[in-house]
Amino acid sequence: MTIQSSYPYYLANRAVDANRDLEVIDKHTGEVATRVALADDAVVDRAIAAAVEATPAMARLPAHRRRDVLNGCADRFVERFDELAEILLVEGGKVIKDARGEVQRLIDTFRIAAEEATRIGGEVLPMDIAERSEGVLGFWKRVPIGPVSFITPFNFPYNLVAHKIAPAIAAGCPFILKPAEKTPIGALVLGEILAEFDLPEGAFSILPVPREDAARFTEDERLKLMSFTGSDKVGWMLKGKAGKKPVVMELGGNAACLVDADADLDDAVERLVFGGFYQAGQSCISVQRVLVHDAIYDALTERLVEQVGALRGGDPRDPETFVGPLISEDDAKRVVQWIEEAEAAGARRLVGGERDGAVVRPALLDRVPDDCKLFSEEVFGPAMILERFDDFDAALDRINRSRYGLQAGLFIRDIGKIRRAWDRLEVGGVIINDVPSFRVDHMPYGGVKDSGLGREGIKFAIEDMTEIRLLAIREA
Repeated sequence: MTIQSSYPYYLANRAVDANRDLEVIDKHTGEVATRVALADDAVVDRAIAAAVEATPAMARLPAHRRRDVLNGCADRFVERFDELAEILLVEGGKVIKDARGEVQRLIDTFRIAAEEATRIGGEVLPMDIAERSEGVLGFWKRVPIGPVSFITPFNFPYNLVAHKIAPAIAAGCPFILKPAEKTPIGALVLGEILAEFDLPEGAFSILPVPREDAARFTEDERLKLMSFTGSDKVGWMLKGKAGKKPVVMELGGNAACLVDADADLDDAVERLVFGGFYQAGQSCISVQRVLVHDAIYDALTERLVEQVGALRGGDPRDPETFVGPLISEDDAKRVVQWIEEAEAAGARRLVGGERDGAVVRPALLDRVPDDCKLFSEEVFGPAMILERFDDFDAALDRINRSRYGLQAGLFIRDIGKIRRAWDRLEVGGVIINDVPSFRVDHMPYGGVKDSGLGREGIKFAIEDMTEIRLLAIREA
């Protein structure tokens, strides 16, 4: 067991063991695993003031030093790999395979950011497009936007934090971070590692904060950008309070996947099982809706029922476990309630849906009415619904019949249909011959409609955290 008995928060680069007020629960056993220091509004105020003070020094930090800090952190993650994975087992309830995968993505994300730190450039801008601007030299470059704030959710305690703090360091922006109260340990260990490196005082603060003391992360005018990942309800509420600062939001969805008549059934079933039920479905790009061509519907459904029914749930430490506990028993009860609501409205449960504490057996349903939560909302749990289609263009319209638009997946071979899907689907990403759960950490990732604003992915996050500054020189 590598979990410490308590963890400090980080204020202006320094560990502060202020209290032990926040209990962190082992999501499998339900027991208290550790205690974490909670910050209050006064501490957040000090963190923002320190970030403002650090802004000039962070902006002047040479690219090679920012690169070396990021690579140095990645090296330390490698050294502490098993410890970091164990933390995810405890605070997140992740099965060991998912935990190890997330630690590897943490390493990858910091490596990518280290590379991008040396690529933040600009252009020579031709100015002689008119007679009046002859003899003028034009240039532009990107400069750090200033102090930024981040709010992250429970489901990826490393990776979603990394996608905010790594580009901030690469861009030269001081930051304050509020990790999820249910999974704060991972972010605090990242702070512990970051504190080993020579960054300007005030470059970072990592502060578990109760909701009632978190308003400054959104509303304080000294902060020049807020990046939030979480529910759409909370995200849009925060955006309305953010004032003049830009806001980047990744707000989840109820991702759809289409399987056309010419798809490789074995491959599609294998990927659907992964995409629907890895992390117990607690991913904003988890497969929730599957549209299957009528010609292969029965065959695909039969294979899915067999494979989903064979998935093992329970102890995340057991290498054979595929589905671990949800983040809380209340969340597990909600998922079961949504399944039962759909059944009462006429849906057919094909397999799964039983609950044992916080673990829900992976569920597969069809004939789910459109007005059921299981169709229209984000289930954020191990439940997937199937429906038939026989008209491809109508199926695209069906996928778009959602207030969300994060990513969609299509198992399909026809290049003409692929192009139509790319043109017509109202989503941030179209994934061909794989599930919408596919993500590589350098790609532009984000959604439209109620799925958010802006894009993550290191290069694109750096663009959000920098501003363009023009230089025009008139020859005297």
